[in-house]
Amino acid sequence: MRALTEQDIRGSFINCSKGEAKRLAVPRDLGERPWDDLDFLGWRDPGAPDRSYLVTEREDRLVGVAMRFQPAQRGFLHRSMCSLCLTTHPRGGVALMTARKAGPAGREGNSVGAYMCTDLACSLYLRGRKVPETGARFEESLTLEEQIARTRGNLFAFLDKL
Repeated sequence: MRALTEQDIRGSFINCSKGEAKRLAVPRDLGERPWDDLDFLGWRDPGAPDRSYLVTEREDRLVGVAMRFQPAQRGFLHRSMCSLCLTTHPRGGVALMTARKAGPAGREGNSVGAYMCTDLACSLYLRGRKVPETGARFEESLTLEEQIARTRGNLFAFLDKL
């Protein structure tokens, strides 16, 4: 993914108003992000624990999505799997992220959801740059490039529903 600026990010959102995009919290460490290892930029809003955001490149344009989630209250031994990168996490490391649909459907309250890593670090888990709390991911027979393509396909399938 190419390096993004705050202006790039704010102009990319498809499911919120320009005013909402102007007010949302953008990460302050954009210059320190490992852009070459990211398939999308994802972050949680530090001022609103139930909000998260995701921006990706698709067909040479940026697509940003504002999402909400309810932190999981699961037991110590419970594990969940991210539907994007297929990484498993214990105790709330995966949550149902819901995004308001774009356009009239979203204004009527319609939304779609997917189970995602709550830290939105799927790209880093795939590449081994970040290790899940359990210490490892499942070993797969797919190459890294195939896993990245699958993750991007899963992300685009979610975005297509918006």
